[in-house]
Amino acid sequence: MVENMNSSLRLKVCGITRLEDALFASNLGVHALGFVFYKESPRYVSPQAANEIIQQLPPFITVVGLFVNPSQSKVNKTLEACALDVLQFHGNETPEFCAQQSKRVIKAVAISEAKDLDMVQAFDCSVLLDAKAPDGVYGGTGTSFDWSMLAGLNHTHPLILAGGIDSENIARAKQVKGLYALDVSSGVESAKGIKDKQKMIELCEKFC
Repeated sequence: MVENMNSSLRLKVCGITRLEDALFASNLGVHALGFVFYKESPRYVSPQAANEIIQQLPPFITVVGLFVNPSQSKVNKTLEACALDVLQFHGNETPEFCAQQSKRVIKAVAISEAKDLDMVQAFDCSVLLDAKAPDGVYGGTGTSFDWSMLAGLNHTHPLILAGGIDSENIARAKQVKGLYALDVSSGVESAKGIKDKQKMIELCEKFC
């Protein structure tokens, strides 16, 4: 088993669909777990199923719910059914929509070229920097963007890096300046939504 992680950088594993994966990641020292509430995603889990997993997690694990262009009613109903700590929005949600939420918010910004970074400052919340996916796809593609574009990027809230992070490149991801956390999904999977224990071990060993 990997020793407890003591890096000031945080690590989130997203796309959790099974209790065994959630517990294994938690025991490795992962700081946060993400549950996808976008029905078009192969990693979709219902709020009720997610909550069954969440209720069995150890304390001090941050629970994040991922949404794509939800109505406020959808967010509210999910929060009623599911004990979330943070809301993560991956669609075209506006700064105003993000600001009106009752929970802390992470807004994903899709990046493929430097001008995409201009969107970061529009959001008065934490921002997740993810590789731009094909139309209709929102994250979880296993692809990265050119991280060198982030040099000098500043934001008043935490910045989180996502997109194609795995055990092969996590050491390089850790060297990107100004990050609060790394977000991993496909990089620790054997199939979409199914986490691979050995991949999680190898990733966390290199994250430490």
